[in-house]
Amino acid sequence: MRHFVPLTKIILTLIVAILAIFLKTPHALLTLCGVELLILLVSNELFSNIKSIFMLCLFAAFLGIVEILGGGTNAQGLEAAIRMMAMTLIFIYLLTTVRLQDLTATMVSQLKIPTEYAFMFTAGLRFIPDFLEENTAVTEAQACRGLAIEGNIFKRLKRYMSVVKPLVLRALDKSETMALALELRSFGTTKKVKATHVSLKKEDCIFLFIIMLVTGGVVYGQCLLTI
Repeated sequence: MRHFVPLTKIILTLIVAILAIFLKTPHALLTLCGVELLILLVSNELFSNIKSIFMLCLFAAFLGIVEILGGGTNAQGLEAAIRMMAMTLIFIYLLTTVRLQDLTATMVSQLKIPTEYAFMFTAGLRFIPDFLEENTAVTEAQACRGLAIEGNIFKRLKRYMSVVKPLVLRALDKSETMALALELRSFGTTKKVKATHVSLKKEDCIFLFIIMLVTGGVVYGQCLLTI
């Protein structure tokens, strides 16, 4: 699964995300989650991303609780949580097996997405780990100064503002630095940027054909169930 070209991985990610929206029953969504975990296992990315998967589970559970508190039934809350997992697990596979440079190049040269939008998407992904590292560093620095984020939720939110303010300032500083670097390199001008074009291999075509058949069968089965 790791040797597929970036375009194949992008198409697989989009198809799985669409299926997660299209499927209606918790059993079907759980099956889809199982397939995604199998993909991560085959790609040797499952055990190295256990923490990320655990955090997604927590967020999915939180989303399900919000659905129930908003007036939904327990079944609807469970379905919302599983759907969230089914939509996001596959992105771990995409982001851990494709370099951001290759992802940008594929989006520009093969998917014909404008360079500005492709760069904006990948730059946002690039800032996520940086932001998490900054959050850890600022939290530890504030803890050394005697800040203890404890108490009820309102006290925690108030005290956490001491962490949020430095994070926002550092994020603005980084964005200004990146904007200046892009401007110096004439990013966004009419000059065309060369992007690496990686053609689909034989195994990619076979894999995509199988995925299309399976997707067509799932969609046809769901249509029969709704009739």
